[in-house]
Amino acid sequence: MKIEQIHHVAYRCKDAKQTVEWYNTMLNMDFVLAIAEDHVPSTHEPDPYMHIFMDAGNGNVLAFFELPTKPEMDRDRNTPIWVQHIAFKVKDRDTLIAFKEHLEANGVEVLGVTDHSIFHSIYFFDPNGHRVELACPDPEEEALLQRLNAVKWDMLEDWSKTKKAPKHADWLHAKELNNV
Repeated sequence: MKIEQIHHVAYRCKDAKQTVEWYNTMLNMDFVLAIAEDHVPSTHEPDPYMHIFMDAGNGNVLAFFELPTKPEMDRDRNTPIWVQHIAFKVKDRDTLIAFKEHLEANGVEVLGVTDHSIFHSIYFFDPNGHRVELACPDPEEEALLQRLNAVKWDMLEDWSKTKKAPKHADWLHAKELNNV
């Protein structure tokens, strides 16, 4: 038994139509399909919803639920805003910069480019308050990933014992954090 791939990732949205238009305009995602019911198929509870699906490339699907009968959506206040996000891969740094310029030209506040050594990212929020990341591979990604792979189990073991950041891969964000 083995998982083949993610079928879809689902989030809540404030307005299904606005969400479709935003992801289409800002990230060039195609609107794949919509499903709407008055009852939840898995639980059978009465709860009308609109479920929309966006093409995130390579067979990946990003989905949203609009839930008009539920209290206004909010975020987990006990988790820092930078933690919960969805990241999409883009081809290269030129594409990343083009997206950054496109988003900013359309009034979206963008953070970055952030240097994660193995990849470079920009961050922004969709109209629902979900944090979105676009990431492009570093030209040295393969070699850097090998370095990380060699220490992943040791890092996990050290973290599980101490709950302090192990130093096995402190080179990863050295450039980014030393520029602060």
